[in-house]
Amino acid sequence: MLKPLDRVDLEEGREYKVIVEEDIDELTKKYRGALGKSSIKEFMELKEEAQVQ
Repeated sequence: MLKPLDRVDLEEGREYKVIVEEDIDELTKKYRGALGKSSIKEFMELKEEAQVQ
């Protein structure tokens, strides 16, 4: 369940897409070393690939 911090005007019965984003610096710190040595460019490519699915 998502609970917005601010009021959100959404039309009842309509479908919406919710995109959850994280700070790339925080993600880098969180997963540093999990994929071996890689550049920020490689990490961003993986992030974009994951969002396509």
